[in-house]
Amino acid sequence: MKLFFHYCSFGFSNCYILGEEDSGSQKAAIIVDPGSMEKAILETIEDNNFDLKAVLITHDHLGHVQGLRTLKRIYNAKIFAVDQIVMDHRTVMVKDGDVVNIAGFKVEVISIPGHSSDSVVYRIGEMLFTGDVLTAGLVGSTASAYGAATQMNKLRSRLLSLPGDYVVLPGHGPPSTMEAERRFNTDIFHYDQNRSRRPAFKVDI
Repeated sequence: MKLFFHYCSFGFSNCYILGEEDSGSQKAAIIVDPGSMEKAILETIEDNNFDLKAVLITHDHLGHVQGLRTLKRIYNAKIFAVDQIVMDHRTVMVKDGDVVNIAGFKVEVISIPGHSSDSVVYRIGEMLFTGDVLTAGLVGSTASAYGAATQMNKLRSRLLSLPGDYVVLPGHGPPSTMEAERRFNTDIFHYDQNRSRRPAFKVDI
């Protein structure tokens, strides 16, 4: 398979294109989080003779989905997301634990709510497309302590506990690896430190 990266000027977000490497007339491909549909993305698809079959949405924040408006005018690609409607387009809904074959790629859906209620990670081979829930050295921002705790618990049980190493391909910033995040992610470290300093809940009777 071939993986291409594009930095979207709208939302300063990362977009990824994953396509088959087989020779032939057209090769199936998927795109992850089209934050914008810029000339460079279109050229990547066309120059590689990709047949764009699907769009994977990690979460429905504008900086990751704005490009759908243009993309759907050009390609008849199915949109996979947790929400039923994204940018006025009906989706193929996915949920935690789904393992689906999309354009010839085995895609596992891992739900990590917290940054948003619909945040998911897509696992394809040794790659994790993490959206905003996990970036190099950071975890996703949340609106509440409950959201932060939910996100951290899911990160630990679903991602950090994965055996072996994976390439982390986030929605913002540079790529990383799961081993690097286990060892050096400052947000995880500070969250653990703050929890250890909290006094135990006590009720005087």
